[in-house]
Amino acid sequence: MIIDTFQNAQLYHGLGEKFVKAFNYLANTNFLALEKGKYEVEGDKIFAIVNEYDTVDAAGEQMEAHKKYIDIQYIVKGKELIGHDFLREQIPSKPYSETEDYMLFAEKPSFFSMLDTGMFAIFFPTDLHMPNISIADAIGVKKVVMKIAVDY
Repeated sequence: MIIDTFQNAQLYHGLGEKFVKAFNYLANTNFLALEKGKYEVEGDKIFAIVNEYDTVDAAGEQMEAHKKYIDIQYIVKGKELIGHDFLREQIPSKPYSETEDYMLFAEKPSFFSMLDTGMFAIFFPTDLHMPNISIADAIGVKKVVMKIAVDY
């Protein structure tokens, strides 16, 4: 997992061409003007999911992990906590869904990080994450999740 500010995005271009394309899309798109929804960048290899929601209490949430896609979670507006941990030997509370590309884990995160406007987190298939968590009270957040297909 990586957590940083968008002004440092170029530091992660070495992760590959798909990351360069995803960061360029984030840099050149006015997400404040975009509606919620899915936006293709490069078919099913790179796409963006624009979402708006109110943050929630961590007590009712679970961590998730993916196999097919890497997430770049970018905060357009607002701030939230994201719980995270390493995927080790944990047993999923909800088994992996091939069609939805996620599984859930009931364990509590080992770490929480605050993401504010202009920050991003990258979660690889080896990373558990619990996004959308309130810092204190629920607040509105607009976030873009770039999905980057894993190449194996």
